[in-house]
Amino acid sequence: MNAAAPRINKIVYVKLLLMAVFWGGTFIAGKIVAQRVGPYSAAFLRFAIASVFLCLTAIKMEGHLPALRLRHLFPIFLLGMTGVFAYNVFFFKGLKLIEASRAAIIIANNPIFIALFSALLFREQLTPTRLTGILISIGGAVLVITRGDLHMIASGAVGWGELFILGCVASWVTFSLLGKLLLAELSPLASVLYAALSGAVCLAVPAWQEGILTAWTSYTVTDWGALFYLGFFGTVLGFVWYYQGIQRIGPTKAGVFINFVPVSAIVFSFFFLHEPLTLSLLFGAVLVLTGVYLTNRAARKRHPG
Repeated sequence: MNAAAPRINKIVYVKLLLMAVFWGGTFIAGKIVAQRVGPYSAAFLRFAIASVFLCLTAIKMEGHLPALRLRHLFPIFLLGMTGVFAYNVFFFKGLKLIEASRAAIIIANNPIFIALFSALLFREQLTPTRLTGILISIGGAVLVITRGDLHMIASGAVGWGELFILGCVASWVTFSLLGKLLLAELSPLASVLYAALSGAVCLAVPAWQEGILTAWTSYTVTDWGALFYLGFFGTVLGFVWYYQGIQRIGPTKAGVFINFVPVSAIVFSFFFLHEPLTLSLLFGAVLVLTGVYLTNRAARKRHPG
């Protein structure tokens, strides 16, 4: 039994690394989809696909769909509106306008703002190390957003694409804080499953108004492949493997692999989308990853795992 444990952990580490690769790939797939598919239609199709596979995963893992009580409905609706509806509409709108690599670095600040608002709202300790990490990471994001020209902020010249991606950050931080506050009694799988279903249902009407019923016939094989990638690999498989990692090696060690997401996104963007590797992008990425590392390192000292 002891001899099998290291082998199991190796498999978990491989899955977590692949998870980071899958999540990094969502920016490339999203960029492809955003060019021809409307944001509401893209978000709806992504989570319609994801919902089907999440239901099948829940049935396989638990033998049935997770139980849901009446008091869970409104929190689930809020999670669907923030983490699914708002996040993905901003995601596709933003990727239509800016490079996938820059979007990935901006969104990599999610844990930074979650830590900041957790300190403000839940009075979680904000140590000097965590505060330093937050400031460094935000500085990196500003560098990426402005492409190294900080006068853009003072002159109000930041583009809509960057603002949409910042909307992703705001949506995900709200989703994460609401989940921590409202749904502690539901399993992560149940929360994501029902949030995905709720978000997909809410997206159906805007997608219909956007013309999905006639437009879907014009989607290319590449569009459908990218949508399937987003729904299955980027949402279902990445999520399941991430939480398997948390169960096997703990949230602290599993969370380290999140740092590889923007790295894989930058690499994929360079090779598949031929996006340039500018100094502001690379230096900003280093600052963001350093800030996230310092913030998580401070958390690990408080909650070793």
